[in-house]
Amino acid sequence: MFEGAGGIRRRLDVAGAELEFPILQELHAEGATDYVAMPLVFLDGKINAITLATDRAGGFTTEESQQVYDMLPVLARLLEVHAMHYTARTLLDTYLGKVTGERVLNGLIKRGDGEDINAVIWFCDLRGSTGLAEEMAREDFLGLLNEFFDCMAGAVLDHGGEVLRFIGDAALAIFPIVEEDNEAGREVCTRYDACRLALMAARDAMGRIGELNQGRGERGAPPIDFGIGLHIGDVLYGNIGVPGRLEFTVVGAAANEAARLEGLCKTLEFPVLISGQFAQFFPGELASVGRHALRGVSEPQEVFTLPDLLGKV
Repeated sequence: MFEGAGGIRRRLDVAGAELEFPILQELHAEGATDYVAMPLVFLDGKINAITLATDRAGGFTTEESQQVYDMLPVLARLLEVHAMHYTARTLLDTYLGKVTGERVLNGLIKRGDGEDINAVIWFCDLRGSTGLAEEMAREDFLGLLNEFFDCMAGAVLDHGGEVLRFIGDAALAIFPIVEEDNEAGREVCTRYDACRLALMAARDAMGRIGELNQGRGERGAPPIDFGIGLHIGDVLYGNIGVPGRLEFTVVGAAANEAARLEGLCKTLEFPVLISGQFAQFFPGELASVGRHALRGVSEPQEVFTLPDLLGKV
């Protein structure tokens, strides 16, 4: 049918019925008497199909088949709208993230559209990527980047976070805080919840990197290193850019401080660093590594890490 046939009909209740397709064998076993497949042609020329089956004695009448056939042009337009909507949603979820994609699909498409939100901000980076890019073949380096993001972004997504951007070998993500009377239809996520999920994601990411490095070691490849900065604060969540090319992301001092924390990972040689504001939600459960200056922040800030990392650096 996809090659131009006008349709296919198979009577399943007659002697010697042709059951050359698995679906026909399944329907026949379930007691079906008739099967019809008809083409649905979309405006772009793509041929899709609609299939119908019945278990009524005698199958479909000629009049019924003709009625369905006459409906196909209208039915094709209706289903094409649904298919386009599904494709758009899938693309937006894939390229922007589920929450961000939903906002764009709902009409937040103008520069400046957005809102102030409170969120945990995650910023991570692959260490030594410049040297790796120079030493490795391009395809191998791209493969390594994808493996790195599988570990980092995969952990974020698996624990309820939203990955907003990939910036070369770095990634920016958030764990949005949703109050009880905010964002109807979304589950409540308190500040404590968001911080807890971010910590779970960080531990998960470290475990994944550990497994990745184990595999690299078995192949004789050097291990990779990384940094993760975790902060909590208010950010502007919306569209920035130029009218012809927009990006839906978060901006603000809190996002910058998360990036500064991640940069400090290299200096202090800790894979995960956490802000004092974040640590307030886990008193006594995170380990202080002292007060440190963050570029762009007027006063030195107390910085924390995971307690089990203290003896590993």
